[in-house]
Order: sequence, then structure tokens, then C-alpha cells
Amino acid sequence: MADPDLDFQTAESGASATYPMQCSALRKNGHVVLKGRPCKIVEMSTSKTGKHGHAKVNLVGIDIFTNKKYEDMCPSTHNMDVPNIKRIDYQLININDSFMCLMGDNGDIREDLRVPDNEVGKEIEAKFEAGDEFMVTVISAMGEECAIATKVLANK
Repeated sequence: MADPDLDFQTAESGASATYPMQCSALRKNGHVVLKGRPCKIVEMSTSKTGKHGHAKVNLVGIDIFTNKKYEDMCPSTHNMDVPNIKRIDYQLININDSFMCLMGDNGDIREDLRVPDNEVGKEIEAKFEAGDEFMVTVISAMGEECAIATKVLANK
């Protein structure tokens, strides 16, 4: 019989923001959650086992949204959270008050994403001003989203 005191938190569409992976199974250029932020692993080193057992993995990662550097150390046998990352390409339709009007493959329009305040944002605005038709790659992880790249539309 089910215990009424147990409260299970549900996630949208049956997906979790992160999944566990053993520290020793992580790889450079992979992703990991460091200090609560989704990061791309740029450096990894493993220290030898000490007299108390576990080898330690030293991780250095760059936040995929802010480009801030984070470091963490973890015993190689412990689990670390790995963010579920989605990349979606949208066609840029318009820019209005620094919000992008984007169209997905299925024709759905979204206008809730800001032009990022970085080099990619400058590139998006410059291409838009020039009247170019192009795609914007949006990455999403752990409830955050950001445009990270542009690419020229494939000729139809």
C-alpha cells in the first residue's frame, strides 16, 4: 500500500534537469554541474589514491551560460550531477525591445528570449540589421535558456 506521507516532486515531461554519473566516468568537453551551475568540463585531473582510499578527480568547468569558471574536487567513486542539455535551432524573425522573435521547425513562434549581452548577441543584431536570414541555436539546461550561436539557413 502507498505511504501517504511520501511526497514525490514531479518534473515536466518526465525529464529531470540533471542525472547522476560517476565522477570517474566524466570526460573533458562533457558537461557537469559545478557549484549548482551547468558547466562544460575544460580540465580534468585525477590524483592518486591516498592512504585513506579514494582517488580524487579535480574538475574545472566553464558555465555554459555565463562563461564563468568553476572548480570542484570529487572522489572518483562518487556521483556528480550532469545537466540534461537541449539544443534547438530557431529561425530569427524579428528583434523587438531586445527580445528575439523566433520560429521553430514546427512553425511555433516564441518571443520570450532576450538577445544575449555578449559577442553572440552582437552577431545576431548585426546579421539581423543586414537583413540576413539565419538560424539561432538556443541551448537550455536546468531551467535556463540562452542563444549560443547563429548559422546560415540551409538553401531550400
